[in-house]
This record gives sequence, structure tokens and C-alpha cells, in this order.
Amino acid sequence: MTVHEHAYGFEVHPWRLRWSGLDTDALKKTETLFALSNGHIGLRGTFEEGEPVDHPGTYLNGFYEGRGLPYAESGYGYPESGQTVVNVTDGKIIRLLVEDEPMDLRYGRTEEHERTLDFRTGTLRRSTLWTSPTGHTVRIKSERLVSFTKRTIAAIHYEVEPIGEDMKLVLQSDLLANEPVPTPGNDPRLAAALDAPLVPDLAACRNFWSILVHHTKNSNLHMAAGMDHEIDFPDKFDAFIRADGDLARLTAAANVPQGTKLSLTKYIGYGWSARRSVPALRAQVDAALAMAMETGWAALKAEQVAYLDDFWRDADIELDGDAELQQAVRFSLFHVLQAGARGQSRAIPAKGLTGPGYDGHTFWDTESFILPMLTYTAPAAAGEELRWRHATMDKAKARAAELGQRGAMFPWRSINGDECSGYWPAGTAGVHVSADIANATARYLRATHDEKFETECGVELLVETARLFAGLGHHDVNGRFRIDGVTGPDEYTAIVNNNVFTNLAARQNLRDAAEVVHRRPDIAGLLGVTNAEVAHWESCADAMTIPYDEALGVHQQCESFTLLGAWDFEASVGKYPLLLNYPYYDLYRKQVVKQADLVFAMYSFGEEFSAEQKLKNFDYYYPITVRDSSLSACCEAVTAAEVGYLDLAYDLLSESVFTDLHDLHNNVSSGLHIAALAGAWTDCVAGFGGMRDFGGNITFAPRLPTRLTYLSFRMVVRDSKIVVAIDKEHATYRLLSGPPIELAHHGEEFTLHEQPVSMTIPGIEHRTPPNAPPGCEPYQRSV
Repeated sequence: MTVHEHAYGFEVHPWRLRWSGLDTDALKKTETLFALSNGHIGLRGTFEEGEPVDHPGTYLNGFYEGRGLPYAESGYGYPESGQTVVNVTDGKIIRLLVEDEPMDLRYGRTEEHERTLDFRTGTLRRSTLWTSPTGHTVRIKSERLVSFTKRTIAAIHYEVEPIGEDMKLVLQSDLLANEPVPTPGNDPRLAAALDAPLVPDLAACRNFWSILVHHTKNSNLHMAAGMDHEIDFPDKFDAFIRADGDLARLTAAANVPQGTKLSLTKYIGYGWSARRSVPALRAQVDAALAMAMETGWAALKAEQVAYLDDFWRDADIELDGDAELQQAVRFSLFHVLQAGARGQSRAIPAKGLTGPGYDGHTFWDTESFILPMLTYTAPAAAGEELRWRHATMDKAKARAAELGQRGAMFPWRSINGDECSGYWPAGTAGVHVSADIANATARYLRATHDEKFETECGVELLVETARLFAGLGHHDVNGRFRIDGVTGPDEYTAIVNNNVFTNLAARQNLRDAAEVVHRRPDIAGLLGVTNAEVAHWESCADAMTIPYDEALGVHQQCESFTLLGAWDFEASVGKYPLLLNYPYYDLYRKQVVKQADLVFAMYSFGEEFSAEQKLKNFDYYYPITVRDSSLSACCEAVTAAEVGYLDLAYDLLSESVFTDLHDLHNNVSSGLHIAALAGAWTDCVAGFGGMRDFGGNITFAPRLPTRLTYLSFRMVVRDSKIVVAIDKEHATYRLLSGPPIELAHHGEEFTLHEQPVSMTIPGIEHRTPPNAPPGCEPYQRSV
């Protein structure tokens, strides 16, 4: 096992992320990278002592404050209100006073300091040897977790040991609401929304327990935060507690002889609701804390380890040839799990619960990038996110009706299901999000055969989105079905006709809806679906317009795209991202692609393209795609691997997986790019593993790049758990549990039983890949 230091400050280790030494300038990065979450509660990796801090953050999934949306010029159908994630009551704080001096790493001397995020235990550990300005030395050790098994609970074990002398120590454990936070941007409405957004409703305390209940000023959501403690000290100590308004504090003081430790275990419980009363929320948090206290720290941690053992058994990716990449891949898988594990019918925000970026909103990233990984590794989490989408069906249908459409139009960005995008060319016009949700639904149903979900949610999701696209498009005079005036994944080409990705996604939606209606006529009947309506869906799908430039021999990203003017990429060097340096008016009129669009369509709907078309399309679009979005690299990597540019795919995988670890976009302080991290799974499994699931048929076409000598990955498909191990010449398929499963290897079908199947990897023609736009070359690491 290789362990070494890297220039980016982290020890390279396959199962953990460790930072040694004190660097307060790095807090904006490490607070995000060391964040803990279970999909319901999110804690940024700030110090227990509260300071120094860059951006404090404690988040509850779905808990937000409302605010008005600014428009220079309004119009019919524009969304009127936005939503912003709230930094809720902070329970992480445990302040330490050493002989009356506050422990603060900015003062005195920090002799030793390290923090470790452990992917196996799901905990953040910290060890610090600190000497106060007046010469008193203590060793502080802490470990925290956000429980995967007890959804409403987080816990911290904190201990202090005096070094070289007896010492008077004081611990102050806080619940603190309305912490001041930096305000992003210059929108005064946003600043107002984040300025003390929580209004006190109740504060109570007794013994070592306390609770605070608040509500938001505008959205009128209620939340409760509570804490309880165990104090471990062999001698007597003094303790008292208070709670009032925005602060609850337990203070414990003791004379601690050298050779002994003062230990405190803090259990933190959270709950929120739009409907439940203050007494009900208090009761919920009381019960959660009682359960956590009865369980105890050791058992909570053991449950955490057992949960992650199960996850890694189903989801691990192992590779040889690049130790830092191995660490980064497991870091990515761990954070994607944290984002969605216990959402319980809530959204998965683009930043997870690691920071305030994008106001805490969910986008199409979730269904198109995150759910593919979760569907085949943690399918219960994928099902819960889709249940959230279904729970917002009334809002989606109301939005469609507001815009004169049938069916359901899901929002481009949202927390509660209402559209929050104030920029309609990229928001409202990005209708593919509804097809993305439908396609994720169909994928989940194929991969799990979850009949309960299909009955309660799946049929309606597919039917209402199909109704949207059947009405949104029209048959032209030549009988072709067109979807005009929309924006595809590429936000540098807006309000276009017949975007290929959108049209293929809509076609798949229409066909999946027709199939599920034939399979479940009982549910379809309740939704008022008729035979004539299904026939119309099928005719729309069959006649879908897919633009193609016969002269160039490539698909057009949208109608007439290849006729647009050329972009001057040489003049753009040093001016990326382009949207910060050029007007949209100019970007929209030129052949420049922000994020993979047509290339992503070739991965998502690969059966619609021939091998020759995929190669020619990639060669055309890669040189004009600037990857100003973190979503691009993983899409391009998959298709690059498929057409034979394996080493380019490796570089693009590196760009995706190190987006946050190496802060490639200089914005990791606002939260992780969860979709880019999910791209680690996509690139390994779908890229180098060649996995595709078209119509429920699982196929593989594995090949490795030069740098990797071995790759293995695990998948859950229906009731079967499999592992695929790949070296330079062979791929071996093993069935770990469950019934035999039909698979294919480079087009050769076989049935995988208990006996492993090893197959030869066919050779491939060496090709030189096209060049990226100047200044947009894939990320290169010094390895």
C-alpha cells in the first residue's frame, strides 16, 4: 500500500484523506473536502472550536429561505421567487479554554496538527498538539460522524489531555443559530435572506440536554436542533447549562491532572418540517437524542462502519497504476454516497450538503450524472430521490399549465420543486430536465424491477413527462416531429430548434411511457391515458427530428449548428470561463460549446449512433468544447474511451475526479461538485469498463489506458451483484450473489453463473485524438 505526501497537501492513501500541518489559508478548501453528510444533515469540516473559520455551514436537506428574484424587465411566466439554503443551528461547536485562554490555532504554537477523513469509518478525525501563548500545552483529539443509520443524528467525541502539568480546563458545548456567513454575489435580496434568517420559537434545557426551535422569516419552515452529552472524567467537575434565543451552551470545568483526559461526547439531533408544530419537532428531536444516548458513541461508530462495509462491498472501484487517482476515486464515491444516502424523498443538491454554492439547488445533474452511479451501487438512494421528484408532481404540472403545456414541466433549478431560475434561456427553456427525470426513472425500473415504486411513482412520472413532450413538439409539413425553441445541455447555444440531446431524451421518454402503459394499464387508466394517446406518443417518437449535416458527415448539435460562425479560440486563451468575459449574445451565435452536449447524447443514447458516427462526431465537437462546466470532462471521457482515445479518456477522467481535490475551478470553498465526482464512477465503469444499459441489456466493452494496469468495479443489477476485473488482455466477470445474469462482452453474449467468466479483450486501432481548444487542454497532473 503506497502512502506518500503530495504537493496539494494531502497524504496519498487509498482509503483516507489526511491533511497534516496548519494552514489557515487552506480552510476554504478543507472545510468543504472534510464535510460530513448523510443526505439529510450536512456538516462542513470546520473546527470544533468555531474559529478560525472560512465559511461555517450546517445544512438540512430541503430547508431554505425564500427571496424575490430580480429582473431588469419582467415577463409572463417568469418565476417570481427564489430559494436559498440556510445555514441552520450549528451543533459542531465545542470551545476549549486552557487556564482561561481560548484555544485558537491562530495564537500560541501548533506543534502538531492533522485531520483525516476516513472512507471506511465515515468519520472525520483530528489530532492537535497546541501550546497556548502563556506556555500551557494540551493534546486535543476529536472524531465526528453524521450517522448513516440514524438519519437525524450527528455526534462528536472530543478529548483534551494536559501535557507536562496539571491544568484547569473548561469546555463549552454550543448550539448556535444565526451565525454570520459570507454573502455571495451582490444581490441585496440574497443578503437579506441570509441575514439572521432564523426566528426563535423555543429554548429549553436541563442537566446536559438542551434544544432550540426556530422558523424562517419568509418560507415559514420550522427546524429544531438539540444536544445531549456524556462527560467522562475520573474526578469531580462543575457543569451548568443555559438556553435562550439563538444560543444554548453547556459549560463544564475541571482540574485535570497530567496523565488523565477530559472527554466529552456530544450527540446532536435535527428535525425540520413545513407542517409540524413546535411541540412535535421538539418531541422528534428529544426522541432522536434519547436513542443516540442509549446507543452510545462506540455503537454509533460500529454501525457507521458496518453501513460503509456494505456500500464498498457493492460499489468499490479498485485500480493499479495511479495511487493518487485511486484515492480520488474512492473520495468521489464516498461523497456521492454522503449526498444521497439518507435523503428520504428529498433532492440531491448539486453541491450536496457541503456548502452554499448554487444556493443549495438541485439541477438536471442529479438524474443525469449522480443517479446512474447510485442506481447500480445504492439503488435505494436513487429510488428516494426519484420519489422526491414525484412528490413535486403537482408543482411540475402547475408550471406546465402556466406555460400553456400539458403534463409535467420540472424545474431547471429548485429546492422545493418550484422553478427558481431567473434566467429563462438556460432555465425554463432547458426542458430536457423533464426527460432526464423520465430517463432516470426508466433506468431505475430496469435496474431494480421495483414494482412498488413503479406503481406509486414510476408510471405517473413517465406518463406526465411524455405528455409534456408530445404537446411541446409538433409534426411539420414533412411529417417530422420537431421540438423547437429549447436549450440543450450546452448553455452557450440557447433557444434552438431540435437539439439532438433533447430530442433523443424526449424520444426515449415517449417510448418508455408507452411501454409502461402497456405493462401497467391499471395505473395508466387512473391517469386517463387512452390508446389514442399512446399511439400519438409512438408516432412522435418514430418521427423525431435528429439533425444531421450530410456534407460534413456529422450530427448537428441542434438544427443549423454547423452553419454558425467559428469562434476565435486563440483570442480566448486566458479568458475562461467565457461567460465571464464575453456576452451571451456573441456566444449564442458561434460554434463554441460550454459543456458536452452532442457528445453526451452519444453516451446516453448510444444505440442511436453508429461507431463511425461516434468517431466523426467526437472529432468535430471535442475541438470546440471549452469545458467551462465541470460536467463536461466525464462525458467526453466516456465517449473518448469508446472511440479509442483511451489516454485522452484517462486525462479527462483525471480532470473530473480532481475537480475539487485540486480546486480546478477555484470555487471548492462553496461546496463540492457532486456530479463531477459521480463522473469518477461513470468514467471507470462506462468509460474503461464500457458498461451500457440499453433496454435493460447490460453489456461491457472494457479497455484500459496506458497508465492503468488493472481496474475492477462492482455493480448491483436487479438481484445480482457482480464484479468486473480488467487487465490489459482479459476481463473476468464474477457473480458475487444473486441469480445468474445475462451479459455481453464486446458483443459476445453469455450467462454469468457462479463460475467466473474470463474473456479476451480485442485489440484496437491506435488513433491520434483531436486537439482541445487552445487553453482548454485536459488537466495534467505531475505524477
